[in-house]
Amino acid sequence: MAGKAGATPTTYSPSPSTLKTKSLIFKANDVDWVRPDGRGFHQCRPAFFRTGAVNAASGSAYAEFGNTKVIVSVFGPRESKKAMMYSDVGRLNCNVSYTTFATPVRGQGSDHKEFSSMLHKSLEGAIILESFPKTTVDVFALVLESGGSDLPVVISCASLALADAGIMMYDLVASVSVSCLGRNLVIDPILEEESCQDGSLMITSMPSRYEVTQLTVTGEWSTPKINEGVQLCLDACSKLAKIMRSCLKEAATALEE
Repeated sequence: MAGKAGATPTTYSPSPSTLKTKSLIFKANDVDWVRPDGRGFHQCRPAFFRTGAVNAASGSAYAEFGNTKVIVSVFGPRESKKAMMYSDVGRLNCNVSYTTFATPVRGQGSDHKEFSSMLHKSLEGAIILESFPKTTVDVFALVLESGGSDLPVVISCASLALADAGIMMYDLVASVSVSCLGRNLVIDPILEEESCQDGSLMITSMPSRYEVTQLTVTGEWSTPKINEGVQLCLDACSKLAKIMRSCLKEAATALEE
């Protein structure tokens, strides 16, 4: 759940009451299709979080969802290196990169500009920028292993790292995605599922405030599918945020002891 060595990862699947009974059909000629890792279509991977993963940072967090492993470091608030006019609000910089061994194709590690931009958009609305005027907070996310749903894991882990750094936020930010595979929606997809998806939907939200900070949709979706995908993601985000808060509480308790 949180940061203790050997702790059992915690699941955060949507509540059964929010799900609709669906025929497990991936393709018309494949009625026996099951997910590669054996999960149900609406079952998330076990989630593991740990704060304080990088001693030199103001705050940090490590996240592990199945084979997806991410570490995020937060530095600041500190004086911006770029010349900037006086501002009553702080500045947020985000960078997402992959190690050279993160993907099956070795030597492909690099900065991911699109993910960096999406991470910024997801977090900016949750941070109280007025609390650190004229300064900058830098968020560096490193994907150690890419196992699918990389960006949602990065966003959730970054939110936890910001909280660990003491950055004031309106609420923790949790992110979950679903993939459309044939007639079915599968939540928290792995790489194999993302490679053959017909479309994807990712939601980043502040569950306690019932606010969405980012919604990303690719592919063709019907209105009923969109509604179902959004509901699945929002419910999973709410449960994921509870795990994240539990991690912070355990870390705070450990400091007091």
